[in-house]
Parts: sequence; C-alpha cells; structure tokens
Amino acid sequence: MVAPMSHHFGNVSIDAVRDYWNTRPCNIRHSPKPVGGRAYFDEVEARKYFVEPHIPGFADFSRWKGKRVLEIGCGIGTDTMNFARAGAKVTAVDLSDQSLSVARRRAEVLGVKGIRFVRADVENLRAALPPEPYDLVYSFGVLHHTPHPDVALDEIRHYFGPAGTLKVMMYHRHSWKVLAMVARHGKGAFWSVDRIVARYSEAQIGSPVTYTFTKRELQALLERHGYHVENLFVEHIFPWRISDYVRYQYTMVWYFRILPRPVFRWLERRLGWHLCATANTGTDSC
Repeated sequence: MVAPMSHHFGNVSIDAVRDYWNTRPCNIRHSPKPVGGRAYFDEVEARKYFVEPHIPGFADFSRWKGKRVLEIGCGIGTDTMNFARAGAKVTAVDLSDQSLSVARRRAEVLGVKGIRFVRADVENLRAALPPEPYDLVYSFGVLHHTPHPDVALDEIRHYFGPAGTLKVMMYHRHSWKVLAMVARHGKGAFWSVDRIVARYSEAQIGSPVTYTFTKRELQALLERHGYHVENLFVEHIFPWRISDYVRYQYTMVWYFRILPRPVFRWLERRLGWHLCATANTGTDSC
C-alpha cells in the first residue's frame, strides 16, 4: 500500500510511539486539579467538549445504547465514559499503559461499569484482542499517529460484523493549523511540512508519527480497505491564545475575535484540523 503522504513514518518503532504517549497522555493537563479525583475528571471532560464541541455529535453516543463499541485509542477515557454511560458495551484499547491507568481510575471514580480495557498496538490488535464483531469501531485522533495506518485499517476489518460502522478522525492536511505551524515554526518552509507537522502537532513537542490527509486521500485510504464512506467533513479551528489557555483561561486570538461567528464557522468547515469520516463495511469481514 502507498502511504498517504510524501513523508513516510514507516521506519518509526511502535515503542517510540508508546513512549511518547506514556510521557504525557493526551489531555492529561485539561485540569489543574490532582489527577485521579472526581473534580479532575469532570473538568477534563468539560474542557474537552468546550474546545472540541463537535465530538459528541460525531460520536453520537446515545445511538450505540445496547450496541458493542470498540474504541481504538481511548486515551484517558473521556469518550469511553460517554459511550458506556449511554448504554454501550465498550471495549477500550490503547497503546499507552499510562493512559489506560488513568482511564481505569476514571471508570472507578465515576462508577461507570462494564468497560473492558485492553493494552494493544492497533497494527497487531489480534495478538491482544481476539476478533469478534462490533457494531461500531471508533477512533478519534489516533490512527494518524501509528506508523502504518494501512496496516491498522486492515487489522480493524477483523472486528466487524455484516453491518459495522467505522468512525475515525484524522488530521486535515489543508488546514489552518498546518498553515500556522509552517508559518510559525517552519518560517514558510512548505517543502518540510511533514517534518514540521510531526514535531508540533501535539501539546507535547516531538510526536514520532503524525500523518495528515486531504479529504480525497482519506476517502481513498478507507475505500481501498473495503470501507464505504458515508460522510466526510472538516471541523475545528483552535481559536484560543495559548499563553492564556495553558492557564485555563479562554481569550480568542485577535484575528479570530473580530471575525463574525458565521465567517469563523465557514472557515472551520473548510480549514479545520479535524477530518471526520463515517464509513461502513457492507459485508461480513470476520
């Protein structure tokens, strides 16, 4: 299979990816309170959905009541808890031991029952999780961080029944954030865009792997693995001034602040950082 970008991360070890996320699990600093308490987890959830308000609509938690959900890359468990609260039977997978430890603690503190947590590499998922059919496989902001997204999507195919749904968010190549990273950190060196994006894509600098996709590239990637794309849309421009945001204050950058709300939303739907796809399998792949 051909990688979706000109820059290939196929030589990066999965251990390097695991070490990166163990050092700082995604969203772990979404609250200043001590990690592990009820107040901490409540603040983490509130901040995540305030900053990324499109997630609940995309995940459509209530739709999966009584259904089997496999979450690839659960992180510290924000979406995981909401699938389970809505009545889904959830299996939550992550590569990072530290992330899973926090997610397990979260389920315990919040009293959310029935979640199965599995430590696994999505590119070798069957080694840790025997294939069985799920109604939904959900992966938000994860598969662009694995060295071989093609391998991951092939592996995921083993976890669908005759009518399975796949929901994934991948980073959008034609986005405001890519433009900003190249301008700020790369001094306009668009020929080095892949290296720049990988280094600065996350709150913690130096992600070993970060792919980005155009709409056409993501659709082609999914289709060549037998997924039928139902919906593909772009969302999310981060408008907050970082110096305030890290102190848990929300001040818009001046040029976003002066934009009328309809204009900002127009930009988000074209230059957003999140490329969200819903697809189905159509046939029994187990």
